[in-house]
Amino acid sequence: MKIIEEIENQQIKDLTEKRKIPDFSSGDTIKVHMKVTEGSRERIQIFEGACIAKKNAGINSSFTIRKISFGEGVERVFPLFSPKIEKITISAKGGVRRAKLYYLRERSGKSARITQENIITKDLKEKVALPQETTGDDAKTKTTSEVKEKAENKVNKKPQQGSKPKTEEESKAGIKEKIIDKKNESNIGENKEIQEDQKK
Repeated sequence: MKIIEEIENQQIKDLTEKRKIPDFSSGDTIKVHMKVTEGSRERIQIFEGACIAKKNAGINSSFTIRKISFGEGVERVFPLFSPKIEKITISAKGGVRRAKLYYLRERSGKSARITQENIITKDLKEKVALPQETTGDDAKTKTTSEVKEKAENKVNKKPQQGSKPKTEEESKAGIKEKIIDKKNESNIGENKEIQEDQKK
């Protein structure tokens, strides 16, 4: 048996070098890119669905994908190390507490949905990370309290001296004056056009 296991492990190494297999589990939404041969041509077909079961058995490992197609549940079992699989991608991580999700077969609609986990990638963590100030050899990091204080100061800035906040009546009066000025400008333009026509 040890000889067979060694051969299987060597085959798994060879297969994983050519194609990387992501670390997924039951509940994850997965896209399987399968090679389909039609006569002399070969194309890639994507099968997307929820992983409801995963079997770990060395070279014979497999996983089951379930999806709803035209109102009917469709399940397909894929060998994990099959050469017909071009690649496997994870669309969403599911937050489930079971290894086998066979209960989804009896459910439909909203009750058949799987809750998704919030995944924070490295790029997002770098964007969310607070800015750092480095002065010489000593690097001081800003705490959340300092950042909050600065944000509050920006929001609660006092108005400049001599500038009073406008009331609603003052703002309305200013708008009326602008409208009257525009009307006067338009009337002056019309009068000029009439005078030019009369001269002609």
